[in-house]
Amino acid sequence: MADPFVVAAIAGSGFLSYKGNMAAARAAKQTAEYNAQVEENEAILLQRAKIDEENNLRKQSERLVGTQRVATATSGITMSGSPMLALADAYFNTEKDALRIQYASDIEQTRQIAAATLLRTEGAARSRALKTKAYQSLLESGSRAMMV
Repeated sequence: MADPFVVAAIAGSGFLSYKGNMAAARAAKQTAEYNAQVEENEAILLQRAKIDEENNLRKQSERLVGTQRVATATSGITMSGSPMLALADAYFNTEKDALRIQYASDIEQTRQIAAATLLRTEGAARSRALKTKAYQSLLESGSRAMMV
């Protein structure tokens, strides 16, 4: 007959291994969620930075257009022909640059959101692997206890 202390020690060891792996699984999932939240917050900060960049571009463009209007008005030229084309060119270039900033912002946000999704997926996979390992250790200790 098997020594009850040996059987209890094997079962206790298996149970502790199970609990440790389950705790590691929870920690892996929580760590992944935290890292994903960091990535999502980074996406928000990038979006805000790009909005500020676009606003600064528009303000600088308004100053340039104002300067062009003043220069045209003080020279006595009417706002038509070449001066008008220069203003139109300034407006169109501003819009084109603003669209580039918005596009870059979209790309950066998409990259951050994809990184967050990947972190969550990896965390869930690690968590499942650790849970499987926990069940495996529990089963192994049960079978060892039966053999003693």
